[in-house]
Amino acid sequence: MAGKPLHVLIAGAGIGGLCCALALQRRGFRVTVLEQAPQLGEVGAGFQVSANGSRCLADIGLGEELPKLATEAAGKQVRLWNSGQTWKLFDLGAESVQKYGFPYYLIYRADLHALMARHVRERQSDAIKLGAKVVSFTQDDDGAEVELEGGERVRGDVLVGADGVHSRVRGAMFGQSPAQFTGCVAWRGLVPREALPSHLHANVGTNWIGPGAHVIHYPLREGKLVNFVGIVERSDWQVESWTERGTVEECLNDFRHWHEDVQCLIRGIGQPYKWALLSRQPMDSWTQGRVTLLGDACHSTLPFLAQGAVMALEDGVVLARCLAAHRDDLAAGLLRYQGLRLERTSRIVRGSAANAARFHNPLLADATQASHYVDSEWNEDSVRQRYEWLFSYDATAVDVESTSNAPHTH
Repeated sequence: MAGKPLHVLIAGAGIGGLCCALALQRRGFRVTVLEQAPQLGEVGAGFQVSANGSRCLADIGLGEELPKLATEAAGKQVRLWNSGQTWKLFDLGAESVQKYGFPYYLIYRADLHALMARHVRERQSDAIKLGAKVVSFTQDDDGAEVELEGGERVRGDVLVGADGVHSRVRGAMFGQSPAQFTGCVAWRGLVPREALPSHLHANVGTNWIGPGAHVIHYPLREGKLVNFVGIVERSDWQVESWTERGTVEECLNDFRHWHEDVQCLIRGIGQPYKWALLSRQPMDSWTQGRVTLLGDACHSTLPFLAQGAVMALEDGVVLARCLAAHRDDLAAGLLRYQGLRLERTSRIVRGSAANAARFHNPLLADATQASHYVDSEWNEDSVRQRYEWLFSYDATAVDVESTSNAPHTH
């Protein structure tokens, strides 16, 4: 590559933006990550990183440090909301590594975020610009220029909008499109392990399913914490914020007839938070010239396949690979990235929505019907069909060289 390195602007320093920055840095690009917050920090919550995501984290150079801060899940199970009856969903641990080449991690979001930010800055000390709120951008054949709140302008060869579900970059490209309330409200919180009986210390991801609601919990930070997410159908709450405080009493009330294990988890939460789950239809295009979108900015999803953050990781790696393969025609590289990601991300968004109905089915109210329903929906073949295509995807190997950008047929 002759001359100075190509320069990519990334709006948003979340998990997706920082993954994209690291993937680009490793391929010789200079990056400027524009983050509107005055300081870096992530909300305290856990998330699941299946093998297709941990493969991406290895690609951006975090593979050696991840085992020190992540918990490797041994498996996943389904439990019935009132009786606690348990069905094994699938094994993970060594089986994930054996089948897919990489582990299935349970990670405290703030830990991964801090690790990513440190690596970005170690590779380029001025890469992250804080207090930098993008208000608009312009572009020409040679690049894009953003205007920040306060009037400062920053120019780069490419602009990536990794600025989340309320993306300003997407709004400037396509106009504002309101999200639709899904009718679901999510509770989340962290529970110290010592607040729980020993049988809730298991190193597995657990999905409780019931009529109109479900609960997910799994260990974090070597099992010292348990991440709790409870999702309930409610029509009276539509604030889409991760930092809206709720009360233990209100959360208990939403799950008042549920098994004692679920009640015990809720009682152990120090400060529960709640947010309304909103959704948008998958986009059929998110690239214009030298500007593109990534992660929640272009394919926000319900959290029912545990793939939201993982999709952003995949995006970051594929985008960096596409730009590296098309350094002499960056616009073509961005179109190639979009062409590679459209079908998969749309399928995940639709699959997550389908899981909402599966997790909350009215048949789960009756014990006999519930047992038949779980056996039909979570048998080995159904589970494989639902998850195999997700976990086996390899963002580091998809064909970035081609310039054929017609999306695959469904």
